[in-house]
Amino acid sequence: MTAKTTLEAPSSVSREALTGYDPGFLAVPVGTPSLNPSIKDTAVRLDGSEVIAYTHFSLALSKPRRFAIWVAWNVDGGALKKLDRPKDFKTDPRLPAGVQVDNELYKDKGGKTNRLDRGHIARRADLCWGPLPEAQRANKDSFFYTNIAPQMDDFNQSLRGGIWGKLEDAVFEDVEVDDLRVSVFGGPVFQDDDREFRGVRIPRAFWKVIAYSAHGAFKAKAFLLAQDLVLPEALELDEFRVFQVKLTDVEKQAHIDFPAVMADADDLVVPESLRERAPLESQEDIDWS
Repeated sequence: MTAKTTLEAPSSVSREALTGYDPGFLAVPVGTPSLNPSIKDTAVRLDGSEVIAYTHFSLALSKPRRFAIWVAWNVDGGALKKLDRPKDFKTDPRLPAGVQVDNELYKDKGGKTNRLDRGHIARRADLCWGPLPEAQRANKDSFFYTNIAPQMDDFNQSLRGGIWGKLEDAVFEDVEVDDLRVSVFGGPVFQDDDREFRGVRIPRAFWKVIAYSAHGAFKAKAFLLAQDLVLPEALELDEFRVFQVKLTDVEKQAHIDFPAVMADADDLVVPESLRERAPLESQEDIDWS
């Protein structure tokens, strides 16, 4: 059964509660990324702002690509709630339908299925925290198509042990995170040669950055996942490659700039060329130090 697209506006209560990503969530204030001049004019604006708020997360949306440029979210590991998944994905009624990729990309056509899943950029499980009504709103907000990007059906089940889908879990498991709080940033990499499927250019790489404090030391860790897709015929997946990278690599790939405090917290030492870097084979390969 394919997911339905709904256009119901959020209630006035939920509108008032849409405070979005909290830059003061960690002991060290961390603002949202800024867009490079090359893409700044391509962002969709809501009430004059390129930053669009939801419950526990905010994002900037690309008008030409119709996917998020970046999504920023807070995770309170000590207040997470286990909630049932909402039934339906939905477009954001605050935004024009033409700037959002909806179910037309994913649904079966003519009895044929494709291997594209609706992949959350900000993980649903990460957002479901706080008082129950707040967690429930965040749960529903995570299913707006603005927080969704097309991903292969085994995107988080790769031969690398599902590392990409478990990065947030891994930091809580491997690091004594102060106050059990992290802030996460993620999004697709838009490339000029991304293949087109059903009129939509499909990103074949994604990035994620995790910010946290451990024993009072502020850290920022960056990751890149590259997909090799063959489109539009077979939608075959050649390989998943997950790399731990420098924050500057993400900034270059995504055409964004992180706050200076993030750059100062990134002390990873890696070869200059991505081609010379070994992909992560397991969670134990991640450098959280």
